[in-house]
Amino acid sequence: MSHPRRWWILGVLCLSLLTLVVDNTVLNLAIPSLMRDLGATPSDVQWVIDAYVLVFAGLLLTAGSLSDRFGRRRMLVIGLAFFGGASLAATLATEPWQLIAARGLMGVGGSCVMPSTLSILITVFDESERRKAIAAWSSVAMVGVIAGPTVGGFLLQHYYWGSVFLLNVPIAVLAIVAAFALMPETYGETRRADPVGVVLSTAGMGGLVWAVISAPGGHFNPLAVAVSAAALLAFVLWERRTPHSMLPLGLFRDRSFSGACFSIVLLSFGAGALMLAITQYLQFVLGYDPLKAGFALLPYVVAAMVFNGLGAALGKKVSNRVLIVSGLLVMAAGFVLLSTLTGGYGTLIAGLMVMGVGGGLAGPAAYATLMGAVPPERAGVGSALNDTVQQVGMALSVAVLGSVLAGAYTAAMPESAPPAARESIGVAVSLGDSAVAAAGREAFVSAMSVGTWVGAGCSLAAALVALLVLRRKAAGTAPVPEPAAPSTV
Repeated sequence: MSHPRRWWILGVLCLSLLTLVVDNTVLNLAIPSLMRDLGATPSDVQWVIDAYVLVFAGLLLTAGSLSDRFGRRRMLVIGLAFFGGASLAATLATEPWQLIAARGLMGVGGSCVMPSTLSILITVFDESERRKAIAAWSSVAMVGVIAGPTVGGFLLQHYYWGSVFLLNVPIAVLAIVAAFALMPETYGETRRADPVGVVLSTAGMGGLVWAVISAPGGHFNPLAVAVSAAALLAFVLWERRTPHSMLPLGLFRDRSFSGACFSIVLLSFGAGALMLAITQYLQFVLGYDPLKAGFALLPYVVAAMVFNGLGAALGKKVSNRVLIVSGLLVMAAGFVLLSTLTGGYGTLIAGLMVMGVGGGLAGPAAYATLMGAVPPERAGVGSALNDTVQQVGMALSVAVLGSVLAGAYTAAMPESAPPAARESIGVAVSLGDSAVAAAGREAFVSAMSVGTWVGAGCSLAAALVALLVLRRKAAGTAPVPEPAAPSTV
């Protein structure tokens, strides 16, 4: 049954998730200040960004499994404490390596918070309201698109770079207090720990993400690929034979679960790098400051949030399969519309609003499908899998689409342009040469058109996967009978 304080609990879960989303969005704006005040090199800045991603992705499955065993509220509180404490340490950093270490600790906290939010949501809402709650939860990322640039732009304009991390501390404290006051403790299975699985999954996922995020800079690391492949293969073999597995591999035999996983990966792949490109488009091509760029995305966020709610309502009448396929097709149409971009705002926001409609229909249905196939006693590791496939999709997107965008931009720039300007639109605009800046803007728009066609292809591929793999179910049908509900305190 639903918990009597479920909507208050959902507010705390969304606040915790929003903290993670906003922090990573704000960091991109703080890069110039970091380079100036800390003397950080481009390599240092890359490590500041990657340290969080590597630790976060590597520990997600472990954190989800531990939350089932030791308590989901407990892991949420531990994650918030790590995240808030590491954020405070980041504000005190005087050397780049100190900030890199703090970001790694923030990744530990984030890996505990993310799977706990969705697994707690699943346990406090019953089937009749769960889809609506998931729609609200998934809308938080959309809010972060606006909140990150606007809050970050204000803080960086009036205070020093550490303020973007200091903001996390009071929010983390508030969320911890609210968690103890409002949330029940829930547990999953009480089976023994799986230390071998923990080591193998961490090495495998960490190596995979490291190989992917290092590839666009021309630093392809075959050792990371080999370590990741060996560790993941060993992980699968170990999980199949151990009686106390941290990941129930049998879930992947469920077509609903595996189909939702593949759809989410492709969905994240199609949209991931595009949002980074759009941020640069607004600032370098249209000349918006960070605050104005954040508000320029407001119509997209509103469309996504409205259709998140509509998708939740339609879920009672239309099957998840239909919603996912329809939403992905609409997203593909949005990508096609963006491919006609010529340098203005109107086409951009029209295309993004169409994408917001499609994402609002497909996203909550995909998450509900994935989590509906997971037994309640494994809600923590199921949530971690949901987060992991999103992270893998985003990392692949930044690596592959980022390389496509960079290559298309360089190819479109005149050979007479300075070498640095042919590599980055930011450099082209900052040189002070109007001809080079105009060429950079034109080349970037052309590169975005190439990237949007790749995104459209990914959305169509995701729709095809969902159509072929997901089972047909009657509208609003609950998942297969589940084991008894997890224990609560």
